[in-house]
Formats: sequence, structure tokens, C-alpha cells
Amino acid sequence: MQRVTHDIFNVGVSDREIDLFEGQYVVPNGMAYNSYLIRDEKIAVLDTVDARFGEEWMSYVAEAAEGRAPDYLIVQHMEPDHSANINRFLAAYPNCTVLASDKAFAMMKQFYGNDYPERRTVIKEGDTLCLGKHTLSFVAAPMVHWPEVMVTYDCCDKVLFSADAFGKFGAQDVEEDWACEARRYYFGIVGKYGMQAQALLKKAAGLDIAVICPLHGPVLSENLSYYLNLYQIWTTYGVESEGVVIAYTSVYGNTRAAVRLLREELTRLGVKVQVNDLARCDMAEAIEDAFRYGKLVLATTTYNMDVFPFMHTFLSGLTERNFQGRKVGIIENGTWAPMAAKKMTAYLEGCKNLTYLSPTVTLRSAMTEQNRAEIAQLAKALAE
Repeated sequence: MQRVTHDIFNVGVSDREIDLFEGQYVVPNGMAYNSYLIRDEKIAVLDTVDARFGEEWMSYVAEAAEGRAPDYLIVQHMEPDHSANINRFLAAYPNCTVLASDKAFAMMKQFYGNDYPERRTVIKEGDTLCLGKHTLSFVAAPMVHWPEVMVTYDCCDKVLFSADAFGKFGAQDVEEDWACEARRYYFGIVGKYGMQAQALLKKAAGLDIAVICPLHGPVLSENLSYYLNLYQIWTTYGVESEGVVIAYTSVYGNTRAAVRLLREELTRLGVKVQVNDLARCDMAEAIEDAFRYGKLVLATTTYNMDVFPFMHTFLSGLTERNFQGRKVGIIENGTWAPMAAKKMTAYLEGCKNLTYLSPTVTLRSAMTEQNRAEIAQLAKALAE
């Protein structure tokens, strides 16, 4: 349990057992499932935690409440890692009222078989709840990143309870750079909904915020401009870092040799380079890098008249998340019928504002002297 302000407590838990979050994201440092309790004349609890930690969470709630029964359960987001203990909580506190959006109550019935018609209050944008000296205002945040999401602002302590916005991978007690795992979290989970996240940021800009309390990761209370600036870049698909990210696959090492030569040329020109072997790296990290940097090189082999499977997965990850506004270089390889360049540009044709750099480098098996010259030209184009 962590005290956030005099009256607000993080009663969430840390999951050190999990290996894949949402069944796909590697989380070597675990995951935090945050829940918050506001202790005033009335007591409100915001969200629950993952099903496996119900008993631990309930003990933290009881401790923070100092033996009093909570009056309200506010459900901001219905993903099971935040909502799985709703039934357990409401059974333990039979006089507690549950507040959520209309869409959240529909999901509650779908997930847990009960939408508590006799104990519920439907909340919408602009509604308020007075707990005593703390008055909570509710702000709709649809598709950040589910349609039912509400966030909550406490005007007394100037706290924004931000649901999944401003979240990150990692347990509560992990000491690591916030940006890396927050970026991977954002682009992996929320990134498709940049426009909706940007709308929430605009609403937040009108609030006097001293503390941000997300449902994953640490409570943010210092240098908030740093976090808000990064979210401004991410939600608008802007360029965060200057440099080139190279994403490649290679079957027999020839495409890899071309990538290594390109990296050498770029380094010689003073360009920061990040290289991701898509068959071996964390795919979510590779996707994160593509959104972080302003320039991307795709290098792959023709495979069954298409692209190599890991490249296909990578490109799908980009298009699903509205990849846009980048400069792109291409290296393809094909022994008898190179098709990779054509296929990659086709996969990306729905992406906005992509600029393809010349030349497209076509290897036919191993590199030739002409290929080496073309790679040098591509490096100069990327360095400009």
C-alpha cells in the first residue's frame, strides 16, 4: 500500500508471476495493477485488480479504510486486470454503490453476470461525486483504449486518475527508466487510438493536475511536463528521437550483411542507428522503435512470393497502430524473383505521409559492388 496524498492511497498489487501481459507482451519486471482509495467523510475505491490478487487487494482496502466500509466503487475501465474483483468487493460491502459508465455496466454483465441494477449509478462526462472535502469529476475517455473508459479528477488534491493512460509495464517497486516501458506499453496497447488519446490530453490540459494516478506503473507526481510532453509526441505520432531504426529478417545472412553495411555507413555519417532482427528481438520493442524514430529501413527477403513471416508480423503491427509521418528506406533480397519491396509498400499503402527514399536496394542473393554503392547512397539519403 502506498500513500499518494494525505487522503488518497494506492491499494494496488504487483504481479511478479506473469510472463506475458495480455498474452503477448513480455514483462520481465512484472506488472502493477493499481487501485486507489480516497478516505473522506465517504470512502471511494477506484477500480479493482487482477483476479489472482483479490485477497491481497481486499486486505489493502481494509487497511487503508481503517475498518470503515467503502461507500462507492468507481469502475473506470472494464478490462479484467482492473475489474475482476467487482463481484467479490460488492459482496463484501453490501451497502456500497457502484459507479460506472453505461457501456461499462453492459460489459460488467457480460464478464461477471451482474450489472447491479439496484446498487448502481451511471456516470457520464461532467458528473461529480462529493465525498466530503474531495469532489470527483468524471471525464469520458472513449477508446483510450476501450469504449467504456472514464477518468476521474479530484479537485481537492489535484489528482487525475487516468485509467490506462500514462501506464507502463513493470511492477510497482521496479526502478527503471519510465519512458522505455511506458512507450512500449503505449504503442503496443493504446497506439492505434492516438486521436482519442489526444482528445483526452486536451481535456486534461484544462485541469490543474499535481499528480497522475494510472492503473499500471508508478504514480507520477514530479516533473509532470516531461510525461505530458512525451504523451503529446506519442499521441500525435510525432518524432521523439532523431535517428534511423532498421528492421530486418535474413535467411542465409546476406540481407543481414547488407544491414550491417548500412549501419556502418550511417554511423560513419554520425547518425544514431537502432537495428532490430525481427526473428530474435521483442516484436513490441521493434514496433516501439519504429514510432520513436523518424526514419525506418525495412530489409527482408522474398518468401513464397511475399515477405518473410516476421516482417509480415512487424508490418501488420505498424499498420494496426496507424504508422505515419516517417521516411522509409527499403532493402529487398530475392534470388530469382524479388518481390519484397513491392509487397512491403503495398502493406503500408494505407499509412499516411510516408516518404520512400531512393534508391531501393535489390539484392539477388549476395551483395554486389553495385549494391554496396546503392547502400552508401541510401545512407546519405537517410542522413540528410
